[in-house]
Amino acid sequence: MATPISIPHQLGRAEARRRIASGQRRHQGDRLTFGVTAIGQTVAGVIDVLDAAVTIEIQLPGVLGMIASGIKDRLQKVGQLLLEKK
Repeated sequence: MATPISIPHQLGRAEARRRIASGQRRHQGDRLTFGVTAIGQTVAGVIDVLDAAVTIEIQLPGVLGMIASGIKDRLQKVGQLLLEKK
């Protein structure tokens, strides 16, 4: 199940990309790909950094798909904190 998330920001593309890519190895320009395996489930996704928003698309398999709204809400909150203008 694909779960799209859009997080608006006022940082500009370069600063948003810097914050998102910090410590990550698998990024190409304005796109970061990721994958995580936990409790036997693999979650994969893509983060695209745009001028005024960051979009995240996550593939949630099996059981995780049933709790997608909770995961989406949590990512939205964490993303907003990361992209707050300071």
